[in-house]
Parts: sequence; C-alpha cells; structure tokens
Amino acid sequence: MLTVTTADLKKIRLDTLAVPVCQDKAIYKDTALKAAAKKALGLKEFNGKKDESLTLYDLPGISARRVIFWGLGKHANIDRETLRVMAGKIVKGCLQKEPATVWFAVPEMKINGLETSTLLEAMQEGACLGNHLFSKYKGDQKIKPLKQIKFRVADGAARKLRPISKRVTAVCEGTILAREWINVPSNDKTPEKLTRSIAGRAKKQGLKVRILNESQLKQKKFGALLAVAAGSQSKPSLLILEHKVPHAQKTIALVGKGVTFDSGGLNIKTGNSMASMKADMSGAAAVAATLISAAKINPKFNLIGAIPIVENMPSGRATRPGDIVRSYAGKTIEIGNTDAEGRLILIDAMSYVVKTYQPHYVIDVATLTGACVVALGENIAGVFSNDEDLAGAIIAAGEKTHERCWRMPLPEDYKDLLKSDFADMSNIGSTRWGGAIAAALFLSEFTADTPWAHIDIAGPAYHGKESAYCGAGGTGFGVRLLFELFDKLES
Repeated sequence: MLTVTTADLKKIRLDTLAVPVCQDKAIYKDTALKAAAKKALGLKEFNGKKDESLTLYDLPGISARRVIFWGLGKHANIDRETLRVMAGKIVKGCLQKEPATVWFAVPEMKINGLETSTLLEAMQEGACLGNHLFSKYKGDQKIKPLKQIKFRVADGAARKLRPISKRVTAVCEGTILAREWINVPSNDKTPEKLTRSIAGRAKKQGLKVRILNESQLKQKKFGALLAVAAGSQSKPSLLILEHKVPHAQKTIALVGKGVTFDSGGLNIKTGNSMASMKADMSGAAAVAATLISAAKINPKFNLIGAIPIVENMPSGRATRPGDIVRSYAGKTIEIGNTDAEGRLILIDAMSYVVKTYQPHYVIDVATLTGACVVALGENIAGVFSNDEDLAGAIIAAGEKTHERCWRMPLPEDYKDLLKSDFADMSNIGSTRWGGAIAAALFLSEFTADTPWAHIDIAGPAYHGKESAYCGAGGTGFGVRLLFELFDKLES
C-alpha cells in the first residue's frame, strides 16, 4: 500500500497530490513544487500555519486534478508528530472523496534538523494508520480505505528510502491488528475466541505457539490467574508466542493483560465504567500484534509473548473479597477487591516466563488502573521500572513515536500498603490514594530481580473520539513504542 517513488509531477497524471508547506521556509528543491507552494502562500486564505489547508484544482505546472496544501507551521516547531498528524488528516479527508490513490510530496530539505528519511517515516506512519477503518459491524460501507498511498521523493532518493516502507508497513499493520482485536465486542471475543484468533494469526506468521488451557493451568498451579476466571463460563488460557533467533544474545519477554471483559467481578463496576471494558485486553492485543509484526521484521533477539486471557464475571463460582489464593510463584494473596484482577493474571504470567525463559528484560503492558488515568490523563502511559536504563529507553521511545510515557515512582515504603493480616500480601492497597503505584509495587514482587518495566496504558489504550490518525475505539498504543524500544535495546 505504501510506495516510495520518483515522479515528474509535470508529466504523470495524478488525482490527488498532498503538499506539506512550511510557514516560514522553503522545503522543496523541485521547481514545480516550489512554484506551487509559493502560489499557495501568496493567497490571502493560506499562510502555512499549522493545520491550515487549501485545495486548488488543475494547477498549472503540476499534472494533478487536485492539489491539497497543508500548513506545518513554523520551521522551528515542526516535529515528527506534526507530519503524522498532517498525513493522517489528509488521508481521512480523502476517504470521503473516494480517490483510489493519494500522492504525498515528501519535503526535500531538512526540517528542524530532521532528515528526509525521518520525515518520510513519520508521514508514512500517519498515512497508514489514518487509512484504517473498523467497519466490521456496519452494513453500509460506502467509505473504504485507499488502495495506494504514494510518496514522491527527490530524484535518486527512492532506492535508498524504500526499505523504510517495509518496516513502517509491518509496524503499522501490527498497530491496526491490535486496534481490530480491541474493537471487537466481548460477545465475539470470549477468552476461547480471542485465544484462537491470536494463535491462528501467530502460526500463519511462523511464530511458535503454545496454549496452556484450564486443566494445565490448574495442574501447574496458576492460582491467581484461575481466581480471576472462576466466575466466568468461558475458560481461561495462557498463550505463549515465541520468536527465536539462532545465537541470539538477548531474550525480551512481553506480558500483556488479556481480560476480554471486566465486569469487576463481585465488586461489580457501575454505570458507564463498564461500557468500554471490551478494551481491557488492550495490553494483550499490543503484545500479540508486536510478536506477529516482529516475525516480519526479524529483530536480532529472542522475543517471548506471554498473554493471560480471562473474563472477569460475577457468579456463584466467582472469587470473593476476602478469599486467599496462591500464585504460581507460591505467594499467597488476599483478595481485597475482585476488580483489581489484571495484576493477578499478570503476576502468574510474569512468574512463569521468568522461570521458564530467564529473559534479560520483562515488560508488561496493561490497562491496569484508573488511578493512572487520574494522574496522567488519557494520552500518557505510566511507566514503573526497577531498572533506570530500561525506564529511560521506554520514555525516549515514546518521545519519538508520540506514544508518550511518564516515569512514575516505586517507593519502597509504599509496599506497606499491600500488607495483609492473613496472607503474604493483599491485591490492593490499604488506602484509595496512590492506586497506580500500589498496583505496580504488587507486580514488582514477582519479577525475581529481572530488569522489568510496567507500562500502564489505561488512559491511551482506548479513546471515545477519533484523532488525526486513529478512529474512535482501540488505539493500538504500545506496538510502535515497543518497536522503537527494541531498536534502543539492540544498540
């Protein structure tokens, strides 16, 4: 779908050409593009300010029916996200007009220190992600994704820049796959169905797949995970995906929370807080999609994905507040609240991968706490880690991908909040304050001193309104972040 090409804009006939324009500097060397941008900026209604747009038809000097000029703002303020937003908004606008193909003119000069390769990568990400439509449950599907999005670069640059498209396509396809899984309603996404769906896609991509079913989980004493699943008619599973590389020097384990619907259990949620709980498996979706995309990109390390999949429901068989369960690691846990369920399935999965694979890093991704949303809002994930370098790498990766993360504390004395009079620990803190910290400290007890990071994506995993390059619903947050992190951990 994404193509990098060199084309003479005076000769090749186009339907739609998108031309980003900088407010205060020229960013093209091509004479036709320079003249077109100058003409657009000469009109009173267009100044090149950020997100300002102008459409001209049958423009002399460019053989395109329609040319969309899009303002990027001042040169010094332009970053990768400016270009993603621009490309995403243009693609979304073109979906209404039904062109089969849209062309983008990639700036030929550095912008605010960013090389052409970086500009192209950001534009391709925004365009690819903005081209996604989730319409599985709609009868009227008049609006369809673009068939092709082409990126015009300067003469001689196409061959060097084309490999970028392969990586961007693989990572964005993973992000879109995660979105699709998240958006499927829970009646079509029981633990059994989601397990089959992920396993099927993973096998097609050549990953090794193992599924621990309910009887195996009981045999191996995954007591915390099973406690969460006890109230549901659907059966739990622990899905293990493996991408192995011969002679690899590192193993990275990812753990994704997979609660296909979270009613809260016997501590049942109320009102609107339950309406979006089909998205409580967003961490699982991100981890599964990352493994599947990794099989296309083939990183130079072993990658393990551990995905505990359950449904948290109330019934006569459900775990009760006050019950005590024994985790896979052997620690006993008093259930203070059945709605603090994600941390229970994560600790069993984390303990298992640490014991089985001895990874160099463990990273869990989870829609874990509403407290993190209170602290950071809907657009920033919280990062908790026992390793300074790993935490720093995640924050830096988020800055590049705009999947923003903020480092949160793990104060040792806060562990007292998790004390229980009857078990080794409680699954919730003894106060309502600092809930995201208490949850992360709970997880930290099951890392066995492995360098570990917990990414709480409760805010950015699911949005009620569409954005520049994402529709309403699941965002696929975490896939692009993890791939950028992998580059940092490899170097």
